[in-house]
Amino acid sequence: MTAPPGPEGVWDLVILGGGPAGLSCAIYAGRGRYSTLLLERMMPGGQVVLNDIIENYPGFPEGLPGFELADRMARQATRFGARIETGEVTGLAVSGRPFRVMLAGGQARLARALLIATGSRPRRLGVPGEQEFLTRGVSYCATCDGPLFADKLLMVVGGGDTAIEETLFLANLASKVTVVHRRDQLRAQRILQERALANPKIEFLWSHVLAEIMGGDEGVQAARVKHVATGAEREVPVAGIFIAVGHTPHTDFLPPEVRRDDAGCVVTDANLMTSVPGIFAAGDVRAGAYRQIAFSIGDGALAYRGIFLYLEEQ
Repeated sequence: MTAPPGPEGVWDLVILGGGPAGLSCAIYAGRGRYSTLLLERMMPGGQVVLNDIIENYPGFPEGLPGFELADRMARQATRFGARIETGEVTGLAVSGRPFRVMLAGGQARLARALLIATGSRPRRLGVPGEQEFLTRGVSYCATCDGPLFADKLLMVVGGGDTAIEETLFLANLASKVTVVHRRDQLRAQRILQERALANPKIEFLWSHVLAEIMGGDEGVQAARVKHVATGAEREVPVAGIFIAVGHTPHTDFLPPEVRRDDAGCVVTDANLMTSVPGIFAAGDVRAGAYRQIAFSIGDGALAYRGIFLYLEEQ
């Protein structure tokens, strides 16, 4: 096993982000005897740890909590020699070699190859009251905050997989969940649609958008919604609003040399290499990614193949 470098040494591979893609690549790189450092701003697992139960990852027929899956992957990576450190990346110097990863606090790490696996963050609507009532009734994570609203009237905004998964979770806690969706049909997987449509505690406001979040000192009290075709508005009494309308990639720290698409996602080739040779991207941060755990793990493995070929050529 390649010994990790000292504070001023150069790592074979530095991975930015500890979600499924980053952890998967760390496992492969560690087994490949490359000195590997994974930098994670918070705790390993990324958004996986926010899932109360994961049912669609192969090998676990009964499902398992997201934090448990994340912990298993992190322990597997460190078992093969990868090092996991907590640190917030503020920038990259990519014009020379080795690459230089700048961290908050003035520290830096050097790398022969880099993997960008920083994932994404929930997209905000920008409606009145959203920022004002954040943490006081407005949330972007049902499994995190849902238990605070037991037996109350709740609202979910969105119609994709995440929105309906969160709706089903909240329906087990709330007295009623109202789903606000701008279209007249859901975009979620068929099995999720079937479960939600059959649940008597879930009501749908089709072809509506959230226009305003209202409340007082104690938090959210109501939502104003608007019909997309007629413009008709109505108020819906709610104590909590969970917004699930997509994600924005964590790419603000990247230099212009790393090409991104109009949505800010990193553009890669077939081996997941970016526009800068030696820098790769995997998982939700990558253009064209499918936001599923199995896909991200496969991305990490595919990125390792490209990294291996790159390092062996150097």
